[in-house]
Amino acid sequence: MAEQKGIRAKAQQFGSYLSGMIMPNIGAFIAWGIITALFIEDGWLPNAQLATMVDPMLHYLLPLLIGFTGGRMVYDIRGGIVGATATMGVIVGADIPMFLGAMVMGPLAGYLMKKIDDLFQAKIRQGFEMLYNNFSAGILAALLAIVAVYAIGPVVEGLNTMLAAGVGVIINAGLLPLANIIIEPAKILFLNNAINHGILSPIGADQASEVGKSILFLLEANPGPGIGILLAFMIFGKGASKSSAPGAAIIQFFGGIHEIYFPYVLMKPILILAVIAGGVSGVFMFQLFGAGLVAPSSPGSIFAVLAMTAQDSYLGVILGVLVAAAVTFVISAIILKSSKTETDSLADATGKMEEMKGKKSSVTGALNQDEEENEDIIKTVTIQKKKPEQIDKIIFACDAGMGSSAMGASLLKNKFKKLDIDISVTNKAINDIPNDADIVITHKDLTDRAKAKVPTAEHISVDNFLNSPKYDELIDRLLTGEVTDDSDQGTEETAPEPEHEKEEVNKIIFACDAGMGSSAMGASLLKNKFKKADIDIFVTNKAINDIPDDADIVITHKDLTNRAKNKLPTAEHISVDNFLSSPKYDELVERLKDN
Repeated sequence: MAEQKGIRAKAQQFGSYLSGMIMPNIGAFIAWGIITALFIEDGWLPNAQLATMVDPMLHYLLPLLIGFTGGRMVYDIRGGIVGATATMGVIVGADIPMFLGAMVMGPLAGYLMKKIDDLFQAKIRQGFEMLYNNFSAGILAALLAIVAVYAIGPVVEGLNTMLAAGVGVIINAGLLPLANIIIEPAKILFLNNAINHGILSPIGADQASEVGKSILFLLEANPGPGIGILLAFMIFGKGASKSSAPGAAIIQFFGGIHEIYFPYVLMKPILILAVIAGGVSGVFMFQLFGAGLVAPSSPGSIFAVLAMTAQDSYLGVILGVLVAAAVTFVISAIILKSSKTETDSLADATGKMEEMKGKKSSVTGALNQDEEENEDIIKTVTIQKKKPEQIDKIIFACDAGMGSSAMGASLLKNKFKKLDIDISVTNKAINDIPNDADIVITHKDLTDRAKAKVPTAEHISVDNFLNSPKYDELIDRLLTGEVTDDSDQGTEETAPEPEHEKEEVNKIIFACDAGMGSSAMGASLLKNKFKKADIDIFVTNKAINDIPDDADIVITHKDLTNRAKNKLPTAEHISVDNFLSSPKYDELVERLKDN
């Protein structure tokens, strides 16, 4: 059992990594799809000049974006730059769009850049840091691009051709609907990203570039099976599953968050047969009518699916979704009506889903309201409650910055709009929370991560993004201007005041605007002083926005110290007039020698 969980976790991690390269660039895929659908010769508004964008976007823009994203995931901007440059090698080394090649070269280049920096960066002498940074990245990128042209590009092209040929054989044999025997259970187990974004989307983009559409974009995005399950529970379910199904159906079908129907299947696992049958039936209809999308549909909302539908495919797509929903509904209804055993608790099924997913699901938190008697145990964990005049930006944050946090942000926006409260409300991934956020609202399981990202913000922690009394309490505070004590509603923590001098120092950061130039020379100078004094403490330079959370001492020019303090208030901050000549370096050396 433990071994199975380990394999599933690794597969989920792999799928998450693949989707991490594709998902941030879905907007570019959609832009390409819109331009293709509108302006090619057979499009809605044929325009020869605008149609000239189609091939360059497909062959260059999209693979380069994927390569950059893959490299950045491994080694930030530096890895992204090298990854994009190396991806150019596989692009010119092949005659087909190199999505798979980009997904190989981007992370590979980022990994190699990181290893080279680990090996050499600490040995670079003072004044040569920028020279090393620029030329090491440039030389590695050039070498990888050359290798990609002659070695990696042809190999990936061959692999891509084999996969495309295999898919072609399956389609021509009329067997494509059977793919849902794998895809539908994979969705429940959160293994769909490896299949969808790793194989189907790249091959689908190739097909769309040749014939203007691809059925592969519909295999996983079809909202029909999910809405069929939820409709069956709306009519034949019991208790919490019945009462929560209507809201879940709206979120799944119109919002495109398929995750919300997974617990209903897990309540009675035999229902997996219903979603498989629905998926197979839907794809059969897509294939029968020659339907396809011009670009990936993400999320899998009916609105997104129809927006990406090819000009000649609306009938086939709509019928495919309806047939998938109807077949799933009928089989689910039969199973629910004929079942002699009680279904598992919806809360237990949600817990089972989260265990398989490997993390808390804030979307499905909405499903447990009835069984938990609408108890919203919410803790507000803040540095301090901000006064209304101090609040200009509110951020809802979750893992991906989509789905649940987007719905929570929309809910609060609507409340603000009705009361004429003019404050910016938006949603972000936790890793993308801006430093100037005044209030950050997260699920309680993610609050610690959000606090570590932006320790200067007020943090509000909730059990459920879709139904929290904390929203009304926040509105009351904004309207009345009263900042109340939360002693009877939750706990309030104050940010620890940093000691004037840190007793234990393991990491020292020199920070400036760009993280190069002056701060690099200052870091090199202090490294040399430490080396002579036999002090073994890590010293490096960073841009202020990239100061790591575990920095013990941050050294900045006096004009930038306040910004650095806002970025990391828990560190000791040393302010200097001149990075190249400051008596504070010697004072620090003496202090650390004594320790």
